[in-house]
Amino acid sequence: MFYSRKINQETRKVEVWECEWSNKGTGMARKDYLRKVGDEEDIEFSHDDYSAADAVCWAPGRTIGNIAVSSEEAFGNFEGTSGNDAILPCQIIPAGKFRNGASRWYCKTHQIHWGIKADYAAASESGEVNCSNHLTKMSYVINPLEIEFKDFEEIGIWCSLPPGLSSESIEQRAPKIHVHKRFSGKERKVLDRDFDAIVCSYNQDLGLFENPEITKIQVTPPAAFEFVRSLEEGREMSCVTCKKCGYPHLDLGDFANKPHTKHFCGNCGNDSIWSSKPIVSTPLKPLNDQFSNSNTYIAPERSLNLDEYAGIRFELWASTPAVLWTAGRPQEKGIHVHVYENGRRLIDDTFGTVIFQGSKLQREEIWENMVQNTLY
Repeated sequence: MFYSRKINQETRKVEVWECEWSNKGTGMARKDYLRKVGDEEDIEFSHDDYSAADAVCWAPGRTIGNIAVSSEEAFGNFEGTSGNDAILPCQIIPAGKFRNGASRWYCKTHQIHWGIKADYAAASESGEVNCSNHLTKMSYVINPLEIEFKDFEEIGIWCSLPPGLSSESIEQRAPKIHVHKRFSGKERKVLDRDFDAIVCSYNQDLGLFENPEITKIQVTPPAAFEFVRSLEEGREMSCVTCKKCGYPHLDLGDFANKPHTKHFCGNCGNDSIWSSKPIVSTPLKPLNDQFSNSNTYIAPERSLNLDEYAGIRFELWASTPAVLWTAGRPQEKGIHVHVYENGRRLIDDTFGTVIFQGSKLQREEIWENMVQNTLY
């Protein structure tokens, strides 16, 4: 069960209805309107009165629901377990008034306000409320991997990016989330692979955010990419909270390129959030502060001369800081190298010095190439 809004064409009022999906997940899902709750202006309706679903959704340059929420209304539209072309229904909530006193709403799915004359004019014959971004294609993952933090496990989470140098042509791709997990004191990893998105859950008593109901953080490619990029490029990071709904704020895209003081809440549409100093805001910062046991870095003493492997396939990355690293030892900061022979990975390690075509490679240049090869 979820709530949806539509316009009464006769009264021009926005109505709130209880709805449910029929044929859910088939690609032919239909929204059934069961009962009118009332007119928007006559009822008290919380921002949080939506059923949560085990789904993570995101679009280029932003994360839906401000990194922490998803809705049953969107859940009914997914055909598979993951994809990048979902057209998701709007999730409209009340968001105060415009300066002229007219009622204003906000679409949590597509993160844009609704309620100007053009929005009313564009309403469909059915009267259903859709924002101007409602045809934006979204990426999604159903039932994503959930990470819990346990004392007997070492967890590492990175933003997986394309190589910065390769013996073969490099295909541009979107970021992914790389996770490795091992039992403390053990050498062998029990998990070591890329995911489209993951969820990190934690104990409510930790109080990472002002809203005590938030105990899960969605780690999506855009959020992880901007977090690592801010670390690499020295941008001041913190996490500012919306005073109206209590949700943490996430800066992405152009807003993550330069620290600033005024922010916009992607959860409720509040456009007057201020930080005490210019920052890039991300909920991954308090998560990192709480669970990362070592944010110190060492340059490995290992060296590699790639010229000794002429004619063999290789790939190189700048080893980036972890989004989260629970191990107590320092992270290695250097150049990570894969060398393949007959389809087998001959070398898989991080080096402080790498020689290629007689010259020492610069980690910073490889990082810049990785950014250029990233679709975002």
